[in-house]
Amino acid sequence: MAGAINYQDKPWLKSYQKGVPEKINYEEICLPEILERTTAQFPGKDALIFMGYKINFAQFKDMVDKFATCLADFGVKKGDAVAILLPNVIPCVVAYYAILKIGAITVMNNPLYSDRELEHQFNDSGSKVLITLDLLGNRMIDLRPSTKVKQIVITSIGDYLPFPKSLLFPLVAKKKKMAADVKAAPDVYRWKDCIAKYGPNPPKVKNSFTDVAMYQYTGGTTGVSKGVELTHANLSKQVQQLCAWFPDFENGLEIMLGALPYFHVFGMSCAMNLSVYRGWSQVLVPKPQPEPLLEAIRHFKPTFAPLVPTMYIGMLSHPDLKKTDMSCIKGCFSGSAPLPVEVISDFERVTGATIVEGFGMTETTPVTHTNPFAGGARKVGSVGVPLSDTLCRIVDLENGTQDMPFGERGELIVKGPQIMRGYKGKPEETANTLRDGWIYTGDIATMDDDGYFYIVDRKKDMIISGGYNVYPRDIDEVFYMHPKVQEACAIGIPDPSRGESAKVFIVLKEGETSTQAEMLEFAKTKLAVYKLPTEVEFRKELPKTNVGKILRKELRAEELKKRKK
Repeated sequence: MAGAINYQDKPWLKSYQKGVPEKINYEEICLPEILERTTAQFPGKDALIFMGYKINFAQFKDMVDKFATCLADFGVKKGDAVAILLPNVIPCVVAYYAILKIGAITVMNNPLYSDRELEHQFNDSGSKVLITLDLLGNRMIDLRPSTKVKQIVITSIGDYLPFPKSLLFPLVAKKKKMAADVKAAPDVYRWKDCIAKYGPNPPKVKNSFTDVAMYQYTGGTTGVSKGVELTHANLSKQVQQLCAWFPDFENGLEIMLGALPYFHVFGMSCAMNLSVYRGWSQVLVPKPQPEPLLEAIRHFKPTFAPLVPTMYIGMLSHPDLKKTDMSCIKGCFSGSAPLPVEVISDFERVTGATIVEGFGMTETTPVTHTNPFAGGARKVGSVGVPLSDTLCRIVDLENGTQDMPFGERGELIVKGPQIMRGYKGKPEETANTLRDGWIYTGDIATMDDDGYFYIVDRKKDMIISGGYNVYPRDIDEVFYMHPKVQEACAIGIPDPSRGESAKVFIVLKEGETSTQAEMLEFAKTKLAVYKLPTEVEFRKELPKTNVGKILRKELRAEELKKRKK
């Protein structure tokens, strides 16, 4: 039949940059051993840079070993879960590697989450220890009794600052809401006290490639976030795949802009773990707004910058761009939402750098596709071609078994070493998503005859707001809690600065009245800020299927049509 494809032929291989392999001979080395090897190679090189405070690889490894010793003393054993609730600060990176070092399971959490969302993730993961910021300390102490968390370790933005910032910080921090007092409570410890108290002699634990290293939480169409089980092999092989994709960059020589949140799998693999693997310095940016991003570029001259579209857009329209020399940046990686063509050309003109767009999911550690960095064609609007060792197909939407011809829409499915083990405690959902080693992404895509993939729609109704995944059902569930609400349905609407934001349609109970302000005020305490709808529309009824299911797609189509007028 015309246009029939044999995906096993991998038509994308002809577009690979010279030097990028089809298959990788993987080293069986887990992340803690990677850190040890990098430290032996580059002991005096800056590993972590935070607001000008620097620690080299030898100091980084020493701190990891001390905190790993502390966790072992707290009673954390191999297979226990430990939660991190931090922005991109030095203790976030150190704690991550310390947890893995003793064979425990890292659980990264978003500091913007509400108590309700965090309680679910702490309980679902069974986290025994929590490392968090003083700004969240009292909330977490209050939340602790409803979880299995025993010890809480508190750090502060002011823990690692260069002189004179370290001197000024205590004087201005509370006024600027950069620090907070934490009430006295049992089993609450200060990060710096823990590092000072313990020697760098954690118990020796052998991690195997098949062991779970992380529970990384993703939203779900069911409204309850699922714990994605990522193994030591997933984390290590993904970094080795990324390393192979960018052969022009050298070990020990680059500076990474660590602006993507490390609690998100994109930042974790493409900035944090890749830097450790390659012996690169990481410039940590805890609040990736345009001003601090541009400041970090001016001061620390990063050469590699994985970012999301809102960050590129924000920097290009900020007045500080005029006084920032961006030419230090050699390579950029963009993901999580489509990057407008004008933004690519404007940013590349300003920096002289190449931006490559890619695609991934929490369930795939995350990168499965990216455009070739140099030498191969970059196709605008495409998420690129599959990474080394990654096989992809476009299959029919009905059964997911028949391969679709070139250019025809179907569901994107992926197979490779970066694919998760499964969802924690959810065998049915795992079986639904993982079939014969293939992950069914839920994304509708096409492939052209050069093997480049294009995401054309989402089978799931996910909203991508400012680079964050927002699941409409999460929003629906909150509004259903309101005593006046009979029905609620959230959709994504275009947003000039965030890409998309949420709008919620509400049907009130008979005889009730309400306002947008009342509804948004109610949602504020129950949803992370980026999930909050920007609009509320009250309706008498919502479109439904003949079995009573609300037609979210229809609402979205109506809304987009209205906006085009």
